[in-house]
Order: sequence, then structure tokens, then C-alpha cells
Amino acid sequence: MPDSGLLLVLSGPSGVGKTSLARQVLAHVEGLFSVSVTTRPQSPQETHGVDYHFVDDETFMTMVQSNELLEHAEVFGRHRYGTPRAPVESEIEAGRVVILDIDVQGAQQIRASLPQALMLFIEPPDEGDLEARLRSRGRDEEDAITRRLAEARKERLFAHESGIYDGFVVNANLETAASEILRHIHDHRG
Repeated sequence: MPDSGLLLVLSGPSGVGKTSLARQVLAHVEGLFSVSVTTRPQSPQETHGVDYHFVDDETFMTMVQSNELLEHAEVFGRHRYGTPRAPVESEIEAGRVVILDIDVQGAQQIRASLPQALMLFIEPPDEGDLEARLRSRGRDEEDAITRRLAEARKERLFAHESGIYDGFVVNANLETAASEILRHIHDHRG
């Protein structure tokens, strides 16, 4: 019997390794990493349709009003992000795993609308490790790193108190954390 489709939500602080974990998991299961829609500007290293679908505010709001997004959120009060509904639903219907990398706002919406989704919160071993990861990326100024660390503390507290997550995975080692996620997928599918 073929595996049933599954929506896997990975939430966690910026820099915790969600994208790397998603790639590692997808090397072992049939599925895809959902490409989000965003209103933030495209960076020179990013490819439209691969990293994100870059749209203007008007297009984004039309997508919200037309129910084309599974979830959407405004991040840091500046830019909007959302998950396109149609590709996610068609992949799940085809029996594949679809991985979403979304924040806790989006995760709340997914839990409310798709309670069967597998929701995992990815954590760093400690805050010092997260700070080191953020600095090593070389993408953020000092004030942005400080803001991201403060946001990480809030997200972690919310994740543990809200009850919306099915599990917590500490990403101290990529292979070990990916194996733990694969166990969650196997257990969730029954």
C-alpha cells in the first residue's frame, strides 16, 4: 500500500537549520519543500520560484482574499509570507510529503485548518549555538541578530506553552535531527 500524503510543518528560530533539515529529510521520502510567497525584496542570491515567489502587496492581498494561501503572516511588521494552497494540496493527494518552513503564526493557522498535519518545532542546543549560527551566515547586521534572538526566545516559549506542536527536535547534529524527524513521519503515518 502506498504511503499517505502528509503535510509536515517545521517551525523554529531563524538560523536553526530548518532548510538543511528539510533537504536531508527529502533525501529519504518522496516529497517537496513548499515554496512560500513573500512581499519582501528578492536578494541577488535568490531565484524567483525556487527560493520564494516574490510578489507585491496587492498581489499578496488578492491571494489572501481569494483563499489561495493555506496560511499567511506578517513578519517583523514589514513583510508578508504565505503558503500557496494548490500545489500543497495536489502533492498531498498524490501521497507525497510536503514540508513547510513557517513561523509560529502560520503554524497556528495550519493547526486550526489542517489538524492532521505533523507539526514539529526545531530548536538549537542552546541560545549560544543559535547566535553562532546566525553570525556565521553573515547575512544580518548586529541589530537584526539581537532582534532574531529575542524573537527566538518568544517563539520557543510559545511553542512549548501552546500545545500546537506534535514534537520538538533539537538540531545539535543534522543527521541525528533528520533521523528524528523521519521517525516522527513514520509514526504519524502509522
